Amino acid sequence: MADFKKASRTELVHGGTKRSQWGELSEAIFLTQGFAYDSAEQAEARFIKTEADEYIYARYGNPTVAMFEERIALLEGAEDAFATASGMAAVSGALTAMLKAGDRVVAARALFGSCLYVLETILTRFGVEVVFVDGADMTQWEEALAPGAELVFFESMSNPTLELVDVEAVAKLAHAKGAKVVVDNVFSTPVYSRAIEQGADVVVYSATKHIDGQGRTLGGVILGSREIIRGVIEPYMKHTGGSMSPFTAWVMLKGLETIDLRVRAQTASAEAIAKAVIPHPKVTRVSYPGLESHPQHDLAQRQLGAGGTMVAFEIEGGKEAAFRFCNALKVILISNNLGDAKSIATHPATTTHQRLSPEQRAGLGIGDGLIRLSVGIEATEDLVADIQQALDES
Repeated sequence: MADFKKASRTELVHGGTKRSQWGELSEAIFLTQGFAYDSAEQAEARFIKTEADEYIYARYGNPTVAMFEERIALLEGAEDAFATASGMAAVSGALTAMLKAGDRVVAARALFGSCLYVLETILTRFGVEVVFVDGADMTQWEEALAPGAELVFFESMSNPTLELVDVEAVAKLAHAKGAKVVVDNVFSTPVYSRAIEQGADVVVYSATKHIDGQGRTLGGVILGSREIIRGVIEPYMKHTGGSMSPFTAWVMLKGLETIDLRVRAQTASAEAIAKAVIPHPKVTRVSYPGLESHPQHDLAQRQLGAGGTMVAFEIEGGKEAAFRFCNALKVILISNNLGDAKSIATHPATTTHQRLSPEQRAGLGIGDGLIRLSVGIEATEDLVADIQQALDES
């Protein structure tokens, strides 16, 4: 039978699988630090050049990790991938591997706190110039890129305000100046992302989120061309120690099998929740890219085709009202994680973004009454009812 192109949901179950001589159905966990050689000559040859399906040390590569890398690359539409120990290992590894002293970075201002720390504190410490812009303002991108840059970095959908950056438009501006484009794609999810197709050179994920999506392990992944991944990212990551463990890779493979089903169910519930909270008298603002009222709804449809799994809304009464809301929840959990099968409410001003000054938070639209809701896979009607009763208590 002739080969045919498999749908992404099929690749998520079977892509990248390699079986041992025992023909195991589930992917094997090669829980080993090192690998033995048949001879000293074979060891020497492998250290000179490692061929496909040849391994030296778990920090450099592992069969289970390689299966995860191949499968996530198939989903993202990337040539290659390097799996990392956490999402921030992916972000810091990609940026540090691709930059040197004297380089210039243009980044969107709306970033997760740890990403801001890497840019503002670590990279500048080593002589990298970092310029911040409003990610949704193309004029600011044009002006900041006019002098040139080596790299552009942004979240395709910002945490926690769900503001989108036009990947295709920014990539065109950046490439015209010779800059590489690195996109943090966590909120967009690999299910809806087409960032590589839209011009991103490198895409990073915290695999902790939707990819595992069940609260079990930390992990990350860097995706891009084979030249960038194996020529730039891999040498840096394998020598600095940020690689993924084989057990984590196995968990992530199991997560990929169901990510399409989970994310689409979460998105359907997120849209229903966003519509349900709009009329509540204590809600002053709702942000969900799937709503026509969202100022970037058209961009969300063009870039992703969906609104995603996250909803943000502002409660009248500031921090006190937001805390009363969180404490009144009966199904939804209070945590700082996201992309989980369990629904999670977060108060960004006092948790994920608390290190920012009040002025910085205000500039990003992170008010004291803002709630970030990561929608899980519970029954939609239960989630809506829980939110409604908690709003009544706030």
